[in-house]
Amino acid sequence: MYGAGGTDPGSAGTGTPAWARGRRGRARDDGAPARQEPPRSESEVAREICLRQLAIRPRTRAELTKALLRKEISEEVIAEVLDRYDEVGIIDDAAFARAWVSTRHQGRGLARRALANELRQRGVDAETAGEALAAVDDEAEASAARDLVDRKLRTASGTPDAIFRRLVAMLARKGYPAGVAIRAVKDALAARDAEAAEFADALDADALADAAEDLQT
Repeated sequence: MYGAGGTDPGSAGTGTPAWARGRRGRARDDGAPARQEPPRSESEVAREICLRQLAIRPRTRAELTKALLRKEISEEVIAEVLDRYDEVGIIDDAAFARAWVSTRHQGRGLARRALANELRQRGVDAETAGEALAAVDDEAEASAARDLVDRKLRTASGTPDAIFRRLVAMLARKGYPAGVAIRAVKDALAARDAEAAEFADALDADALADAAEDLQT
């Protein structure tokens, strides 16, 4: 953990930025001193940091900026390196957002609300996120909610009321609006068995959705 002022304890009193420290060659087998690595420019270090980050997964410009700032790369060099990466397409927030929405919606069943929150946390601006989220329309969201419920119902146990509450809560955690979640679970229960169908038939989905939305406001 850094001390006061965000300075790496290892650099206390040296004034040397993090990117310029700790570059040593390997010790030789014959016991001779380690060969000193030649100094690297700040831009070279910045590019190396970015490439390591991108090797793990695609990153937004904001994520790479944070990684570089943690290594005390100057704002001028950060702008220079990331502008160049923008130009050649190594980083592309719009493409990142589209891929993120597609992967997380199809793979995890996340709804637009949850996806928007994840994109915001990764530094994607609202306009870019909105364009990517447009790929998930109301029909796609309702279909994904029903698919999630159907999969969970295969192994669900308990009374229809208990199952209903668990599944609605599960959809809420994935970002589904109350109305979508309640209707998906009601419809799925109606198709399950006689007991569940009777319970579902007695549910007023619209009234429950209105009540849930009132609690959230």
